[in-house]
Amino acid sequence: MAVRRYAIVGLGSRAQLFAGALAGSARAELAAFCDPNETRMRVHNGWLGTSVPGYRPADFAAMLAKERIDVVVVCSPDHTHADYVVAALAAGCDVVTEKPMTTDADGARRILAARRETGRSVRVAFNYRYNPVHRQVRELLAAGAIGEIGSVEFSWLLDTAHGADYFRRWHREKANSGGLLVHKSGHHFDLVNWWLGSRPETVFAFGRLFFYGDGTGHRPTDDRFALDLEASPRLRALYRDAEHEDGYVRNQDVFAPGVTIEDDLSVLVRHEGGVVLNYHLHAYSPREGYRVAFSGRSGRLELDVRENEYASDAVPAPEPGRARLTVHRHWAPPEVVFDGVLGAGHGGGDERMLAELLGDAEPDELGCAADHDAGLQALLTGLAANRSLATGRPVPVAELLAETGERA
Repeated sequence: MAVRRYAIVGLGSRAQLFAGALAGSARAELAAFCDPNETRMRVHNGWLGTSVPGYRPADFAAMLAKERIDVVVVCSPDHTHADYVVAALAAGCDVVTEKPMTTDADGARRILAARRETGRSVRVAFNYRYNPVHRQVRELLAAGAIGEIGSVEFSWLLDTAHGADYFRRWHREKANSGGLLVHKSGHHFDLVNWWLGSRPETVFAFGRLFFYGDGTGHRPTDDRFALDLEASPRLRALYRDAEHEDGYVRNQDVFAPGVTIEDDLSVLVRHEGGVVLNYHLHAYSPREGYRVAFSGRSGRLELDVRENEYASDAVPAPEPGRARLTVHRHWAPPEVVFDGVLGAGHGGGDERMLAELLGDAEPDELGCAADHDAGLQALLTGLAANRSLATGRPVPVAELLAETGERA
């Protein structure tokens, strides 16, 4: 297989994952960086020991041509994804984009239209699909371990280190990120879509800003919610040392004005075939982890993941944790399928995902690779939930689907 030339646009923290993998790949070459901040591009080159040429966003199209780019990896702020994806497709490139694929129906419409016109591929980095225990869930459900599924309960806890981080950064403005229902919950909605092999049909949501922000009545007297950039050489190099160029402050006050996203969210999703998802996310938990349970005609499947027992400081906790996966069949003792420690990087998902996306591994037999349609379906759930928050009514997904130019 010929070596393909890659460019990364958006050189924040998440780009480190792709840059490192590309630098060590036998089938891929890191050929260009694109970011509005020259300091961040120099920092990445320093870490890699490379001299990858860097370009500003205004020169993105020229970069694709000059550097003969085959694939663009989009790691920029969420609201910019559609512009870069569409421009890359128009230039004849394939695209790998961080989730979410985009933040609104118009962005989705533009991406889908460009993909149809060019025939190029768009893949979304849903790394949680590659987590080994999540793969086991899919295998068990597909094999009929609990029979026909009636409902799903999914609760996700972000602790006061990790959760607060979404309120320190650009994510705190819904115009930038789509809110947590698009930026963070997109992972979870995609998992449910993939586990069930189904699509969302109708969405209803409640949510509010309860803990963070300036109008909640909650402002601690200590500074535990401030991120100490000086304590992390990498964060300091990427952000504090780069502030002079673009004025971006990585460590904003989570209790200051300007927060327009919610931190406590409840969502009901009816899927095709009638399965109902009952989902909850809250971003101010004392511990980090999640629990998902599937109820079927023959029993119940439960996954409990504990990523930490408490948030000990203001630096986001590492994500490896312990998981317990159990099948409870009617009138039978429970069967423990897995009880142990998960791997590093989204439970071991990052490494597997990168190997497949960059061509260093064959496609996964479980269909872990997420294409534009998977990105769309996860996005539609989040957008419909946001619309439900704004209108107070259940939202048919077909209503938003029509705005993207796609058919149900």
